Parts: sequence; structure tokens; C-alpha cells
Amino acid sequence: MFSKFFHKPVDQQSSSTSAHSPRAQKGVLGAADLDPRVTLHYGIPPAASILAYDPIQSLLAVGTLDGRIKVFGGDSIEAIFTSPKPLPFKNLEFLHNQGFLVSISNDNEIQVWELELRQLVSTLRWESNITAFSVLHGTCYMYVGSEYAMVAVLKFDAEERKIKLLPYYLTSNVISEVTGVELPDQTSVVGVLLQPCSLGNRVLIAYENGLLVLWDASEDRAVLVRGHKDLGLTESNITNHSTDVSDLELEKEISSLCWVTNDGSILAVGYVDGDILFWNFSNVTSSKDQQVNQSRNNAVKLQLSSGNKRLPVILLRWSPSELQNHKGELFVYGGDEIGSPELLTILSLDWSSGMKSLKCMERVDLTLDGSFADIILSPNVGETKRGTFLFVLANPGQLHAYDNAYLSSIMSQQKKISSGSGLQYPMVIPNIEPRVMVAKLGFIHREKTVFRALNEVPRDTTWPLTGGIPCQLHDAEDYQVERVYIAGYQDGSIRIWDATYPSFSRIFSFEPEVIGLNIAGLSASISALDFCSVTLSVAVGNDCGLVRLYKLIGSSEGASLHYVTETKNEVHNMHGGEGIQCVAVFSVVNSSVSTLSFENCGAVLAVGFECGQVAVFDTNTLSLLYLTNDVSNSRSPVISLAIKSFPDTNHLEASSDESIPPRKGILLAMTKNSYLAVLDSTNGEIISFQSTYAKESSSISMYIIESDYLSPEALSVAHAPSTPKITGESYSVPANAHSGRTLHEVGADTSSGIANLFILLCCETALYLHPLKHMNEGENKFLQKVTLSKPCCWTTMLKKDGKVSGLVVLYQNGVIEIRSFQNLEQVVWESSLTSILRWSFKTNMEKTICSSDDGQIMLLNGTEFAVVSLLIYENAFRIPESFPSLHDEVLAAATEASNNFYPSQNKQDATVSGFLDSVVKGFKGGKAENDVDPLSLCKLNDSHLESLFSYPPFLKPSKGVTDELGVIELDIDDIEIDEPLVVRFSPKKSKNEKEGKRSEKEKLFEGGSTNSQPKMRTAEEIKAKYRKAESASTAAEEARNKLLERQQKLDKLRERTEELQNGAESFADMAKELAKRMENRKWWQL
Repeated sequence: MFSKFFHKPVDQQSSSTSAHSPRAQKGVLGAADLDPRVTLHYGIPPAASILAYDPIQSLLAVGTLDGRIKVFGGDSIEAIFTSPKPLPFKNLEFLHNQGFLVSISNDNEIQVWELELRQLVSTLRWESNITAFSVLHGTCYMYVGSEYAMVAVLKFDAEERKIKLLPYYLTSNVISEVTGVELPDQTSVVGVLLQPCSLGNRVLIAYENGLLVLWDASEDRAVLVRGHKDLGLTESNITNHSTDVSDLELEKEISSLCWVTNDGSILAVGYVDGDILFWNFSNVTSSKDQQVNQSRNNAVKLQLSSGNKRLPVILLRWSPSELQNHKGELFVYGGDEIGSPELLTILSLDWSSGMKSLKCMERVDLTLDGSFADIILSPNVGETKRGTFLFVLANPGQLHAYDNAYLSSIMSQQKKISSGSGLQYPMVIPNIEPRVMVAKLGFIHREKTVFRALNEVPRDTTWPLTGGIPCQLHDAEDYQVERVYIAGYQDGSIRIWDATYPSFSRIFSFEPEVIGLNIAGLSASISALDFCSVTLSVAVGNDCGLVRLYKLIGSSEGASLHYVTETKNEVHNMHGGEGIQCVAVFSVVNSSVSTLSFENCGAVLAVGFECGQVAVFDTNTLSLLYLTNDVSNSRSPVISLAIKSFPDTNHLEASSDESIPPRKGILLAMTKNSYLAVLDSTNGEIISFQSTYAKESSSISMYIIESDYLSPEALSVAHAPSTPKITGESYSVPANAHSGRTLHEVGADTSSGIANLFILLCCETALYLHPLKHMNEGENKFLQKVTLSKPCCWTTMLKKDGKVSGLVVLYQNGVIEIRSFQNLEQVVWESSLTSILRWSFKTNMEKTICSSDDGQIMLLNGTEFAVVSLLIYENAFRIPESFPSLHDEVLAAATEASNNFYPSQNKQDATVSGFLDSVVKGFKGGKAENDVDPLSLCKLNDSHLESLFSYPPFLKPSKGVTDELGVIELDIDDIEIDEPLVVRFSPKKSKNEKEGKRSEKEKLFEGGSTNSQPKMRTAEEIKAKYRKAESASTAAEEARNKLLERQQKLDKLRERTEELQNGAESFADMAKELAKRMENRKWWQL
């Protein structure tokens, strides 16, 4: 998305592309000038479905059903990643402390995202359906389980930015041969969990038919098998109903599982039928005992409900006690009766007297405000650095956090609680309760000394995430606020953010109440607002017709407030209160404010009402200048206002050079039913009133365009002799209209002012370009009409090289078009909110959209806020240097150095208390996680993992061993070819061993010596000693078979010998290469 910003300077791009593009003409908008992209995103997408967490970097990732990934850190640090395809994610994992994020989409594409560059750097398409996935904590190694009972190992090479498939894999045939359990090829792997504290050697593999296999990759063998028709289960005392043994004999389909001890001795497994079984994995055989352990009485059964029909146990999470390994809380989603309300159940479990005595001490049900999506447990990153934080994700876009202290307090209550009782995610741009009704993007043209005094609103410090590094540009000495984002809310409040860089920070928050005054209607919903960049003033209007005026600069001491009505102007001295306060409240019409506009550099405020009236206020004297009647005689809302002022040339000739000439002009008011009124801006008298040709459709917006800002191509179209002339229909003149009065009589210079002005009227079904001078002649003509194929709801202008060059049109179905002013009929670019933002258009969304002339559009959609940049070289946010960092390299290096410096301590710390060791969730294609507390897991060594997974099972090269005792003697009869090759060391024979050998020989010859003559025995003695029951042919067949078996052993031994020889040669070559490299190094480089 941001690749060009990261790899190539903006200026260089602009010059290079402009030189090679034939359409890159000054002031003319072409397709080469456009590159729509999302430059900023805040909030939680409503289609959020999956969570991932990096406990070291303290980052939280949220995957969505539409192919997006949202990453959250501290200090309002957020980032959005968009997958090429709008598909859900079934797996999401951080490569902990590595700066990468791995996702698996529904089409089985494995994707790796680089956090710092915010880019997709590698993909791998899996041929079969991925049903299980987990990342080995702190490494770039991954387990992948498929629908064909296969487990493979992947590695992400950070240097090459490539996902590699390693040779190590396990198939159903391997598992069946080793365990003796028949495993069909069509059996899905539903979970792969690394066993804690096994140094990466052992992995728990769960199959959908209930089979659980603990596999040791270092020894290439199964050390434990559980769950396959394992009888003799013990039922816990959590429920009072009995266990049906006949049901346990059947295969039970697994739906979720997690470790519930830090040493990996007990595994909790959830099943589709609603049962939860705790399996004992503590009885592990050694490498000398090659028999797979399949003992019984290794499980305890737990049920949340006694009903016959229960929901599947979709999710299991474990939070161990801080002090004892045999206590903790189990978080369960599912397992209740079908039809029960959606709950997250928290169970406090204890098995101090052994697993068979498992007891549920307490139970709490957490009710969800929305539909459940996912939960995750994380270390407490507060001051105590102990305990856990529970994150609960629900839709639409709800994220709550609960600390360990709160969870402990509610466990004793044993009652249902609401998910809303936790910490709610602090949204940067809040848009729920209350909702944003209108928004505005304002630009500030001031010296830095003026706006450096603004203080940010204190941020919420209770939210547990702390990851990322904020943008350092805010801390620069010469920093000044350049842009502000203003939002008006349903409760009448106003909030203002510093929008200079893509890390918004709130700097003002205005409540609707006025201290010391009781004015009815102040808390009504905001309906319109405007910002003046010259005077730094904010005007807001609400549904009750009240208009409040704020000035962002100036002292609050001794401030006064003007309460202005149509007949009076009251001044109130304001005492008390801190910060910026309201300076005026205007109440002249009991009708909702429909539009606001600062004019004449902020000296005048024009207000349009739903009833069709227009009011103009003087912002310097805080007084009412005039109030008109209904400008359309139809009580149609005023949707757009504009004032154009012209100098009085006659007055200028009579005045001295030092005098300032009075400015006179016209006020244009456009109503929703497409009536256009021209008023005298000094007294509000109607000069002209036209019912435009577009009155059959509702008006959306109106723009006054000066010819100096139009491209020559657009002007040539406007003045073309073939332009059609259409006269408007008759209309009734409003009561305050003065006939016979022209624009020249109000001070407008027709030749230099009105003649250079054009009006672009945007309606739902068409666009109309009118010359303003025709209004003076009483004619209703348009110079150009463009019929739209769909109803539109919002428009804005685009400028290129300082000239109006394009029009952005948003349709009611979410389609976006960009038309060039060179030819409004021509669509330069077309897309949709769905393709850019993965949003669907919602009613009244256009009321909260705001934009800038340089192609930045800011949008709100429920819990989401986004900024879309349209022009390819627009970089007002100064990306990428203004982006906050998502990966703290200093923290990563410090953590790595600590692990390397204290390797033994890491092994000791592996037994301390922590949170969830490993988790797998979902049905066949469900999420498989390995969320591990770094304090409860031994540090995995990359070189050790490389040695484990660089070869297929059973084909690892033998390790070189130095024999200091003598020559190795190989006995062909002692070699077991079917088992891993074991080299037996035979030192030189001692005297006693030789004597033992002679005694065996003497025993063979019945005590005779080698020099003595054989003892003569009768035929009967020989037959009695050596004759077997079988016939002679049978004996011959047996001898032949032994010879063949011996030959096979010799052949296999020869193959093994050749393999060892090749390995030795490869090692020798590597040693020579290493020696050559070391020769060129200095002593300080060693």
C-alpha cells in the first residue's frame, strides 16, 4: 500500500512520472494522477473475527471477515493491512518479537506481513485445506495441519522474505505405523500444540476423530497416545449426571483444546457434543522405552450443562494461578444447552489432590453485548507486571479488556455479568454513544507561536496495550498544528483533533452546556458546523436552531458570552471554568440548522435553516445583521451558502490610499429543491430568484468557480457557441424580492467579477454548469449538463497545480467516480467503497464525510474512521517518516540479548506461573493458536530447531562420536535395521572377556579343548541333541530364510555406511569453507 513512500522519494516520483506521462499536463486531471489508497485507519472493523497477541511487543491484531487485519498498540497507534482478496482469516499469529504477522485466509493462502513497512512480503498457497496452525514461540517456525492427516513444518526466512517448506513432515501412515492405531488419510488435523518446556522437541497433534498424539521430533517417535477409545474415564463433580461408557467407546470429534499446566502435563479438550475432557500427559516414556504409552484412566470429564443436546465447545483458554500450578481459571465458549443465551463461562478449577479429584470451585457467566468473535489472554502490562488481561472481541467492533484483579473479584460473586463492565477500547474518533452527526476538516494558516499553546486532552492510560513507538515529529521544537478534524455529536458536544500527521490527538472537547446560563436546546444533536482558518473560530448549529460560536485563541479570563436573538443581544460575564469557552449563542429561528459558512475571512457567518430562511451574523460584534424570509416560498431546506464580495470602484476613486474600501457583494443560497436565490450580502434583499432546470431532483451541493481556477479546456467547453440554451420555468417571487434591482447596483463589477464566475450545481441525477452572469439578465441557462447513471449523495472538488481540475462523485450504492473538468462527461477513475475500504454504503454516511482540495477524504462508518488519499503524489501526512513504528527494535534486541545471556535461567523460569500456554480453537478449519507466556516457556534455540526439521523423519544424520577406547567392532547379527541405527562401541578385549569367549566355545563342544579330538557319539545321541520336530525340508527353508535376512541386513548396512560417508564429506567441505572465511578475519572480529 505504501511501497512507493518507503522506497522512493516523493519528489523523485513526481518528476519522473510527469516527464514520461503524456497526459501529465498542468491543471488537467488524468488517470496517471490518481492512486486511491487508505493512508489512515482508526477503530475496530465491525466484521472482526479473530485475535492475535505479541506479549513481548504488546501488540494486538484483529482479523476480519472481509480480508483486513488491524494492529493495535499504545498511544493511539493503529495500522490497517488489506489482503488482496476479501476473504475471512481462519488463523492469525504473530511471529513473536520478530516484527512479522502471519495470516491464513479461507482459500488456504499463508501470508506474512511486515509490521514496520506495513506490507505483505511473502505468500504461500497450500494445496489442501489447512485445518490447524501454530507458531513456535519466539521463532519463525510454524506447524501446519491439513485435512489429510498431515502435519508439515514451515519457516519464514526474514532475510529472503520468503516462506520455506521444510523437509520434516508427518503423515497418517507414519502415525499409524508408530502408534499402531489406524488413521485414515481423510482425517483432519484440528490442532498442533507445542508442549511447554520441551525445547521445541515435542508437539501435541489432535485429530478430528479424537486421537491425541504427543510426538517427539528429536527421537522421531510418539511418546504418548490418548483419546482413542480410551475407557475408564473419571467424571468430575461439576455436574451430577452420570457418564455413559458406551458413548465413550465411540470416536468423539474434537473442536478445541489447550494446555492447562505450564509443564504440559494436562490437556483440556473440548468436543462437538459439549463435553470437556482433561487428559493426563505426565506419564511419558523415555527414549529407551520404545513402546507407546496407551494406558487408561488418564482423563476426567467435565460438563457445563446436563442437557442432552448441547452446543460444541468452540473455544478453550487457560489462565493458571500465580502461585500454584494445579489451580487456575478455564474460559469456555460453548458447551451449554442449545438455545441458551450467548455466554463466556469462567470456571475456577482445582486439582490439588490429583487430576481425578478435579473440582470446580466457582463459576461466572459473562454475557456479551454483541455476537461473540474471539478472546485472548495476555500478560498484565501494568505496574504490577503480574496476572493476566482478558481481551473479549464481539461484533460489531466491540473490544473489552478485564484485568486479573477484576476477574478475581467477580469470581467470588458467581453471577452473570455484562461484557460492558470491562475496559472498553478507547477509540481515537469515538462514533458510538454518542454518534458523530457532522464533521469538518480545517486548515490552519498561522504562525507557530499562536497554536503551540494548545494542550492535548489527557489520554486514557488504563488500556493495557503499550506497543509501538509514537511519531517523534510531534515533539519537534518547530512543530505546529496545520490541520484539525472537527466532529459534532448527537449529544451536542464538539471534539477537535490535531490532524497534522497520521496519529490524531484530541486537543479540544466542548460540552454543549454554557456555565452559568440555562438555555433550552443546547444539548440537541449537532446538525451543521464550519471552521474558519483565519480567525480560528468554530461555529456549530443544532436541531433546535441554536448556533454556538467558539474562538480557539485568546484568554479565557474575563470572557463574556453574547446571547443573541432576533430582538435582543444579552451580554453575560462568564466566571469560572477553564480553557476555551463559548463566546456567543445565536437563537433567531426555531428550525434545525442545515448549513453554516464563514465568509469574508471569518468576519461574517451565514446560517441556513431547514425552514428555508437565511441568517447572517457579524462575528466581530457578535450581532445579527439580517434574517430573511423563506428564500424559496416552499420551506425547502437551504443546503448551500456562499458570499462573493467585490470592491466598490466608485468609492475607491474618492477615497484616500490609506482608507479601506467597503466590500459589497452577493449571497447565493441554494435550496434542496434546486431553487437558487441571489441576495444582497449587506442587507439580505433578494436580487434574483431562479428555479433551475434541475428542480426535478434534489440538490446535493453547489460550487462557485472562478475562471482563473478553471483549466482552459473547461473554459472552452463553457463558452462554446453550440452550448444549448434552456429557459427556466415560471416561479413565484418571494415577498422580500425587489424587482428591477441588478447586480451592478449592489457594487459588483460585471466585467471583471460576475463574468468570471460559474456555478456548478450537483443534483442526485445530473450535474449543471451555469454562468453566474445570466442571473443578472433573469435567464435560467446552463452551459453544460451531465446526466448521472445512478443517484449520487455527495461531491467534492479536486485541485491540481492550484486549478480546479476534477470532481469526486459518491453514489448512494457506494460507487465513487472522479470526473475531469476538461470534460465532465469523462469518467477518469471509478471504484467503490467496498474495493478501497471494504465498506458498504450506509444511510446518512455522506453527512460525516469531509475532504480537502488536495484529494484527502475522511469518512466514518460505525466504529471505523478512515482517510483516503486520491492523488498519487499527495503526501500531506509526510508518510512514511510520520508513521508510528509498529516494531520496537530496541526492545526486541534487549529481549534477545537477555535470553541469550541467561539461558539457564530461562529453563528455571519455565516452571513459574504464566498464562495460556497453547490454544487451538474451532472446528475442522478453526483457529489453531499457540499463545504462550514467555515467562512459562523455555527459550527455543533456532539452531536446534534447524537440526530437527532439516531432514524427514527417521533420516536425521548420525552425530559424530569420538571413540577413545579403541576400534569399533560391528556385529552383523546385533544390528536392528528396522529401528534407528545404534552404533555399539567394543573396546579391546580384556583377558577375562577372552576367557569368557573360550568358555562359551568349550561349552559348545561339551567341555572339549580345541586341540583334542572330537568325542565319538552314537547316532542316537546326535539325533537327540540336534534333531528338531520339523522335517528336513522345513529346516532347509529356515536356513535359506536366515541367509536372505542376513543379506538384506548387509545391504542396508552398506547403504547406511554410504550415507555416513557422504555426510562426512559434506561436513569436511563445510569445515574447509569456514576455515577460509576465518582466515580473512581479524582477531577482534572473532
